[in-house]
Amino acid sequence: MERVHLISLGCPKNRVDSEVMVGQLRQGAFELVSSAEDADVIVVNTCSFIRPATEESIDTILEMAALKKTGRARKLVVTGCMVQRYGKSLELEMPEVDHFLGTGEYHRIAEVLQAREGEAARSYIDTPLYLHDEMAPRINSWAPHSAYLKLSEGCDHRCAFCIIPQLRGKLRSRTVPSLVTEARRLGEEGVKELNLVSQDSTAYGRDLSDGSDLGTLLRALGRIDTLSWIRLHYVYPLGVPESALRAIAEEPRVLKYVDIPLQHASGRMLKAMKRGVSREGQEKVLARIRDRIPNVTLRTTFIVGFPGETDADFAELCDFVDAEQFDRVGVFTYYPEDGTPAATLEGQVDEKVKKARQKELMKRQAVISRRKNKALIGSEATVLVDGPSKESPLVLVGRLATQAPDVDGQVWLTETDESVKAGQMRRVRITKATAHDLVGEVVD
Repeated sequence: MERVHLISLGCPKNRVDSEVMVGQLRQGAFELVSSAEDADVIVVNTCSFIRPATEESIDTILEMAALKKTGRARKLVVTGCMVQRYGKSLELEMPEVDHFLGTGEYHRIAEVLQAREGEAARSYIDTPLYLHDEMAPRINSWAPHSAYLKLSEGCDHRCAFCIIPQLRGKLRSRTVPSLVTEARRLGEEGVKELNLVSQDSTAYGRDLSDGSDLGTLLRALGRIDTLSWIRLHYVYPLGVPESALRAIAEEPRVLKYVDIPLQHASGRMLKAMKRGVSREGQEKVLARIRDRIPNVTLRTTFIVGFPGETDADFAELCDFVDAEQFDRVGVFTYYPEDGTPAATLEGQVDEKVKKARQKELMKRQAVISRRKNKALIGSEATVLVDGPSKESPLVLVGRLATQAPDVDGQVWLTETDESVKAGQMRRVRITKATAHDLVGEVVD
């Protein structure tokens, strides 16, 4: 039995693809190993959304290629967004790689590895059309009690800075029954928290002929009694369906949490980014979300240093953040990506200016986050225990319903005993707070 080691880079959506590949490999009688040094085959599932992600992918591939020369591995397979982006040119640039699979071809992984020498093509890259369904033998790799559910693939928006439509293709929504079946199976396997991801969750169902939309899906998922928390990510700010807001407000298992990437607030910048929405439009959708969902947690992300961004544009963004008082904010500096309209725009911003603006905006948000977190001191809330902290394995950590895995803060648990274990939902009294994390003691 051949041993395979898979490295998954990039976002949760890419991780789901990796989990499908792991399931297919296990069905194909391959053994999955945790160390590349012990593997006969190494698979690298790449990310290429922005330049640093591409660089990380290249560095990882070269590191694994070196291991192939000196170690046990006889094959190196590269999959994912970087392959889709650069195509067959990688065959010449990376002779150490045996096979390349694009974003619509990763389901071929077992077939390619089982093929006899010379029978499988070196590259499988085409227009992305594949969409995994409930029959895919996916193996959850995040945590026994937490998983991601990919609602759809692709995106029909054409934001000036974004390469994703070229890498992932057009919107392709999975059906409600397919998603419910997979979600129910995850719940039966012990998953309590389901994080819904896609390139554009707002658009879910627009390509389906049965009238399903995001609200329909949330209602259906909310009826799965083995799940405790269902959290929605990647809500595009244009065309948010009323049915979805009502479902979030009314379904007990659907958390009052909305991740809505806004990218900027200056009308001039939003137009240059081709976001299809103005500052006023964003303010209206935020007001509508807050009106329909009392006590909603709002998370967003912004890009600073987009071509042509002036001090006045940045000041408007800062004012917007101060006015809206978001619960969670991520700030990224703009990277010019080849193949995107923004890469050729005039007025590229100096890197030092980008970094300074990122630091300033995060500083402003830290003030807001610290105040919101300190207001929780003395209150009690349900915490999903994740297990030992990566930074300090002797200390347990968990998260509130308002804290998504990996991107938001966490709760450091004190005064715990052996009865507190990963996957439990425990009542915790908050005792301390920082801008990012909380400290609490288990009280139940």
